[in-house]
Amino acid sequence: QVQLVESGGGSVQAGGSLRLSCVASGATYSRPCMGWFRQAPGKEREGVAAMDSSGRTRYADSVKGRFTISKDNAKTLSLQMNSLKPEDTAMYYCAADLSVCTVVFGLLPEDRFNYWGQGTQVTVSS
Repeated sequence: QVQLVESGGGSVQAGGSLRLSCVASGATYSRPCMGWFRQAPGKEREGVAAMDSSGRTRYADSVKGRFTISKDNAKTLSLQMNSLKPEDTAMYYCAADLSVCTVVFGLLPEDRFNYWGQGTQVTVSS
């Protein structure tokens, strides 16, 4: 069993930066699938970034060049968010799965992940 806890959300002005962290307990990120998703009010949850079992990364077009997903250590996944825009405002969720996966064909869908955090709110004001 894996528990994920996100942190690092907050309120920033447009153009600012935030770094989200996701700490896992109960298992380590040896070669897992990992991802960040977000859900804005009134919208469906969408994939933001993913890292596959080989360390390859994939980003949504809307965040490409601004967000960076990384694995800081065996238990911590991060999302560095720069040049934030008001449309980035959402609840951000960390997700993980301990099976092998690949992002060669694109971002991984929600149902690819078995473990989810509770979310951390990001609010970007104009």
